[in-house]
This record gives sequence, C-alpha cells and structure tokens, in this order.
Amino acid sequence: MRVFSTQAESAGARFNFAVADFAERLAGVIARRKHSRKLQRARIHSRLSSWIDACISSLYIAHGFIRDNSDALRPFIPFLSIFLAAPIFIAAISHAPSSQPRRPASKNASARVKTGIDVLEVEKFAPLRGKHVGLITNQTGVDGAGRRTIDILAHARGVRLVAIFSPEHGLAGRGDARVSSTADPVTGLPVFSLYGETRRPTPEMLKGIDALVFDIQDAGVRFYTFITTMAYAMEEAAKAHISFYVLDRPNPLDGETIEGPMLDRDRLSFVGYFPMPVRYAMTMGELAQMFNAENKIGADLHVIAMKGWHRSERFEATGLTWIPPSPNLRTLNATLLYPGIEILQAGGISVGRGTPAPFEIFGAPWIEADKLADNLNRRNVAGVRFAPAHFTPTSGINQGQSCSGVSLTIADPGALRSMTMGLEIASTLTKTYSEEFHLEKIIELLGSASTVTRLQKGDSPAAIVASWTGDVSAFRKMRDKYLLYPAK
Repeated sequence: MRVFSTQAESAGARFNFAVADFAERLAGVIARRKHSRKLQRARIHSRLSSWIDACISSLYIAHGFIRDNSDALRPFIPFLSIFLAAPIFIAAISHAPSSQPRRPASKNASARVKTGIDVLEVEKFAPLRGKHVGLITNQTGVDGAGRRTIDILAHARGVRLVAIFSPEHGLAGRGDARVSSTADPVTGLPVFSLYGETRRPTPEMLKGIDALVFDIQDAGVRFYTFITTMAYAMEEAAKAHISFYVLDRPNPLDGETIEGPMLDRDRLSFVGYFPMPVRYAMTMGELAQMFNAENKIGADLHVIAMKGWHRSERFEATGLTWIPPSPNLRTLNATLLYPGIEILQAGGISVGRGTPAPFEIFGAPWIEADKLADNLNRRNVAGVRFAPAHFTPTSGINQGQSCSGVSLTIADPGALRSMTMGLEIASTLTKTYSEEFHLEKIIELLGSASTVTRLQKGDSPAAIVASWTGDVSAFRKMRDKYLLYPAK
C-alpha cells in the first residue's frame, strides 16, 4: 500500500523542482569565464604543492620508522603529488568554467537527436537573418547545451529578437492559473502572455515583428493546450503576413502509436483545436503543416526539422533531457499515463495534483482502495499494475480531503495504451461507484459523445476501442502527408 504524506513530500517535490528549474535557467544565462587548460593545471599544481608542503610534516608513513618525515618523504613528493592530484584534477577539470555551454544533467551525456534550435544554430540562423523575431517559448525551449532559445536568438548575429510570448503555465512553466504579461529578467524583453487576457497574439503585440518562432516541448496529447497556442498564433501570423517558424521537438510518447477517440467536430475548443485522436503521434512541426493545410490557415510556414529522430522512439531514447513542460508532468512515466488519467478528473477524481506523483496516482474520498486495485488488476490492463494508495491532495479536485485510490506502476511502456487504460478505469468506476463518479462529465477532454454513451451502456472497453478503428485509420492516412521523420 502506498501512502503519501503530502504536506512534507509535496513541499519537497516542489522545492526540488524549483531548484532544478532555477539551476537550468541560471546555467543558460551566466557568462562563462574563459580559462585555458594550461592555466587551470598550473594553478591546481601550485595549490597542491603548497598544500602538500604545509601538510608534509604531519604525514606519517610506517610511524615509528620515520621520526621526522618532512625530509624523509621529500623524494616521494612527485609521486605523492600525482597520486593525490589525479582525482582532484579530474574533478576540477569536469567542474571548471568553460567557454562551451554545458547541458543539463541527463541519462545520456550526449544527445543523439538534434532539435530544431540545434539545427538552426548549425545553420547559423540563416532562415531568420535580417528579421525582427517574436519567440513563443517557455522553460523547455533550450538547445542541446541547456541554453535558452531566448538567449541564443537574442545574441544571434543578424537576428533581432524583439518580443517573447508565453503559453499556459508561463515562461518558467510554474503557473497553474491565468498568466500575466511580464518582462524577461535576463534580456528585459516584453513577455506577452497567451494564457491570460488573450489566447492569441494581438495586432499590438505583433507590431514590428517579421517572423514568429515557436519552440516548446509538447506532451503528445490532443487536449494539451500548447497545440492550440501554436495554431492560434499561426492564424494571427497569417492575417498579419508574418512568417511562422517551428523549431521542432520529439513527440515524447512516440510518433507511431495513435489512440482515439476522435474529437467530435462540435466540441472544438482551446483543449481541442482539431478533430483528431487523443494520441496523434505527430511532432509540433508536423501538426503545424497539417493544421496549415487542412484548416487552410495560409501561414507562411517553415519547419526547422530535427536531425536523428525516428518515429518509433519515445523520449527516453533521444538522449535529450526531459524538462517538465508543466508543473505536473514531472516524469516521463507521468507523461505516458497522462492521457488516460487526466480525462477522469472531470468525473470527480483527484488525478494526483497536489501530491508528489501527479498522474501516477488517483483517487477520491469515496473510493475503497483495496477493492478498486483488485478490480483493476483483474482486468489485466497491458503494461500497467495497480496498488492501493491513500493520499491528501494539497491542490486540485478533493483538495485537503483524505482520498483513497490506486497508484500506477508502468510494467511495460511499449505495451501500455493510455486511452485503453483510461477506459478500463472509467468503466470500473462507473460499475462500482455509479452515484459518485460522474461519467458524463469526462466528455470535457475525451471529446467523444459516442464513447461516453457506450461506457454508460456498459459496453466493454475493448469493444469501444475497436469501434475507433475506422476513424483512426482515416486519420492515419490523412496525417501521412505531413510526416517529416522515418519510422527507424
């Protein structure tokens, strides 16, 4: 059984997240001092020699045989210096300031995949040269060395960065409500919020801009609002005859797995810009091409494609560092679970917001944890296991209430189908807690009236998923025209 002491653990999680975020931002903006390795070695050797000389009189080897070792050890100093200096020198070199920017810590030290901003740097910013640029970005907009795209473009030769635009959660990705416009503390440039008084860049905001550049890591889910922010910005750019550039990034869930249902056309909204499945298996650059053509936006669109990414890859395989795109998508496991768990919140379920493990735990005050975990495990949902859990969320649905539910452990990421899992959970909750769980409300993000109706009738999740096949096949065929990357 998993129990969260949320006041302590969630505070610790928030503190760690804030420290990591601050460190990443600080690393990208501090001017790095230039030191030659020769100078580093000379200084380190000098300090070590002084230190060893000072300590030599108190260093005793084979105590009792050497009465005064200050002279006796003198012949061994060169060897002793090397022995002591080697690990210190290696550590010093690895931590010494460098003229080259350093990547944030990651599981893979060198990223194999080069994102759009990395490619743009290699191209010496040729597509943007001579332009006045507005940049739509947040904390995920960094290059392979961890430098902010903001700072890169602000110092790019021949490019003039004049304005910044931020999506939901703000420039630093920490907000969970409406975001106000502000100024970037490093460059002093205005930061116009696209999740505040307006969700589209206004003509006033776009004054003096020749090109809009979009560089944000997406979550790969239809109702994640960064998609709509990009699309709305494309529409306004087209109206103002401003070129639009997408610096592409991987779909973190992979570029092949498509899961429905399709969004009903009468449910288009800020959390559903285009009629497509919940998991669409496309990058932001590919989506931009599809939106531009299918919705006849007419934007002067340019996608700076990645190098080295293959459609079959989840984010773990890229060598890139995962930077949470929003406060609650802290881990890649949470990101994979998110599509199927987030749809439950509208039905009265806490999905882990205000706990140390958002989307990896869910529950409500009226759930019996052991009973629900047993029922879900008997369904043999591929790739995931359920265990009883108890927690008190400090924010979100059921805030401050003692909740029981389940924690989720991903056993096989490749086998897990997030939306199938979500339907299995919704079906179980409906059958066990028909009065407490408001199934009809999950249409808010699920976006399919027929799917909700079939769940209400008691149809099996497998049958419902099978009913999506025709729509998913049609979408896959349409989407193929806009794909930029190979399968392997």
